[in-house]
Amino acid sequence: MKKIPLHWKIIIGMILGVLFGFIMSSFNEVGKQFISDWIKPFGTIFINALKLIAIPLILASLIKGISDLKDISKLSKMGGVTITTYIITTVIAVSIGLAIVNVIKPGDSISEETRTELLSAYEDDADEKREVAKVAKNSGPLQPIIDIVPSNIINAATDNKNMLQIIFFSILFGISMILIPEKKSKPLKEFFDSLNEVILKIIDIIMNFAPYGVFALLATLIVEAPKWDLLKSLLLYSITLIIGLLLLILVYIIIVRLLLNKSPNFFIKGILPAQLVAFSTSSSAATLPVTMDRVHNNLNVKKEVSSFVLPIGATINMDGTAVYQAIAAVFIAQTFGLDLSLTAQLGIIVTATLASIGAAAVPSAGIIVLVIVLAQAGIPEAGLALIFAVDRPLDMCRTVVNITGDATVSMLVDKIVSKK
Repeated sequence: MKKIPLHWKIIIGMILGVLFGFIMSSFNEVGKQFISDWIKPFGTIFINALKLIAIPLILASLIKGISDLKDISKLSKMGGVTITTYIITTVIAVSIGLAIVNVIKPGDSISEETRTELLSAYEDDADEKREVAKVAKNSGPLQPIIDIVPSNIINAATDNKNMLQIIFFSILFGISMILIPEKKSKPLKEFFDSLNEVILKIIDIIMNFAPYGVFALLATLIVEAPKWDLLKSLLLYSITLIIGLLLLILVYIIIVRLLLNKSPNFFIKGILPAQLVAFSTSSSAATLPVTMDRVHNNLNVKKEVSSFVLPIGATINMDGTAVYQAIAAVFIAQTFGLDLSLTAQLGIIVTATLASIGAAAVPSAGIIVLVIVLAQAGIPEAGLALIFAVDRPLDMCRTVVNITGDATVSMLVDKIVSKK
């Protein structure tokens, strides 16, 4: 079993969870009670473990990513162009995700009966969100901006709902590290580099439990809401995400053709080996050596640019993950019958953009960051159970988009910097 790749273990866990759920459903109340007492807790533990690592993940990876820029001159020159371009592509990615999920509406295919069962299962979570919404309604128009700046970073770090405050602090901290003499910032830089490695290892440990967590989540989901329309909706969600990812790759190809005057065939042929590695590993970090080699040797990007832009991109440019966060958040909201306002969806664009900057370049980091987006938009976090079963195969697809975006931006930065 140890020799089986993790993604296959997760897929096996998913299939067995669905089968076990249907088998236990045939025993009516006895089967449901068994799942509730002996299986569901393991799914809850797994989701809690993902939520546990969210704040340390953002804090360590974002500070490391910004401090890797070395000095403020690089930040203002090549770094400024790189980060601005990454932010623009991320906003485009989130916008594509929101547009496609609002057109297809995969969560609306669930019947009212199933939706009622889901709302009943997560009633406490829904009540909490309604209270939060009531407070937000009575606040002033600038309250969201006020809420970004924490008065106490320790208090902010005690609740995943305050993730934007953590992101604000991390950005401020990372920039300040660049501004002070390197000799004085070196101990902190080494600390956060080390902390980031530890966090990545913790994620590895948690993901080893993923097949069992997926089994528990799926078995529970089937037993608590054994409706075929729920599975149909999940399939439609997967198709929606894949369409969104393909549209984003089309955007990259258009950029390469119109702005860089390179043929799509040249671009795809040059980056294809890295895309295949990204698909098999689901890790931008693991793919980085291949990406750097292909971008420099096959896409003709100067070494000084590729060696700067791509490592930063592996940490802060997660366009595929951004598409996923937008689609997953709205899908879960649709599933629960929640009507997200335009303001809430604009909030998703801001939150997903900033949160994806801090997403670690490791398998399934996106679903950890999704916790941030759900909490910020007032969507029940328990809805993660709906999508985690298909997350790993979709993670493989969005990692391909992540590294394709990195390659596109490196080519664009190379052209812009060469003109200066």
